[in-house]
Amino acid sequence: MATDGDLVRMQRAMANAARSRLITSPNPWVGAVVVSQFGEVFDGATEIYGGRHAEVVALDAAGDEAEGAIVYTTLEPCRHTGRTGPCTKALIDAEVARVVVGVLDPDPNVAGQGVTDLRAAGIEVEVGVGAEAVAEQLAPYLHHRRTGRPWVVVKLATTIDGRLAAPDGTSTWITGPEARADVHRLRAESDSICVGAATVRLDDPSLTVRDYRPDIDVPADRLHPRRVVLGAAAEDARVQPADSFVGDLDDLLAQLGADGVLQLLVEGGADVAGSFHRAGLVNRYVLYVAPAALGGDDGVPVFAGAGAATMSDIWRGSFIDVTRMGDDVRLVVGPNA
Repeated sequence: MATDGDLVRMQRAMANAARSRLITSPNPWVGAVVVSQFGEVFDGATEIYGGRHAEVVALDAAGDEAEGAIVYTTLEPCRHTGRTGPCTKALIDAEVARVVVGVLDPDPNVAGQGVTDLRAAGIEVEVGVGAEAVAEQLAPYLHHRRTGRPWVVVKLATTIDGRLAAPDGTSTWITGPEARADVHRLRAESDSICVGAATVRLDDPSLTVRDYRPDIDVPADRLHPRRVVLGAAAEDARVQPADSFVGDLDDLLAQLGADGVLQLLVEGGADVAGSFHRAGLVNRYVLYVAPAALGGDDGVPVFAGAGAATMSDIWRGSFIDVTRMGDDVRLVVGPNA
């Protein structure tokens, strides 16, 4: 049976996982904790893609103290050999006594069999400790493994009267520096970023990470997301190098998913955001709302195109998070289950 102490250790494992968020994709960012029979605690987090998984990092830190220990891991240990060996074998070889798992891994190479292997080796296994919080932390990975498509985040910076830009198309800057830095954090966490060709022509964005400084060393090729332009971008546009895509958004998501993109950040503009929204492809909406108003109906709306014709057809979701950022407010919204 799970205890309050198990939840505390799982929260520590989640904190470890957060440190590797930017470096593991397309592998999951996993955290682990080993607690020896003598109460000594050893931490682990998945290393940069191709490196050790979190459980092995923690086991290596524990050394001989791993025998008879309790291991906490946010995700079910893997049981297959990829760039590294199976974590289940490492746990069995270390002769740990108990493994506490946050959520099962939907990857078909694991899918509950990691837990089965551990139990077959005589190791006690507890599944589901802190599951809701862990599932939220690993949402892009879990979604990708279940669907083969990236987790789609639509980011919008808006005035209180729901406008992305003035009638002349200008939008610099609606929000303050704190909100803009948080957008760069979102970019760093995303494998790919998508904008429309009209936004490229009007704003000439670079879509790189500049205003966010992670706590760990992140190679440039992992810090800056892959850029995708819906339509064509000029060869001298600052967004280059970028992939140009023309076609159905479902096909785009299938292509990116096959390329190992776990999270796609959609940054604009109103036509692109509206297209993703109406197609039902958005997993999270992140709105940065500034205490400012254009004060009319001629500014650029959040979503361009036709919306719900009647209130009975309105889209409704749930607020996941509401955070003050300087003078602005960040709203994170998800669809209802």
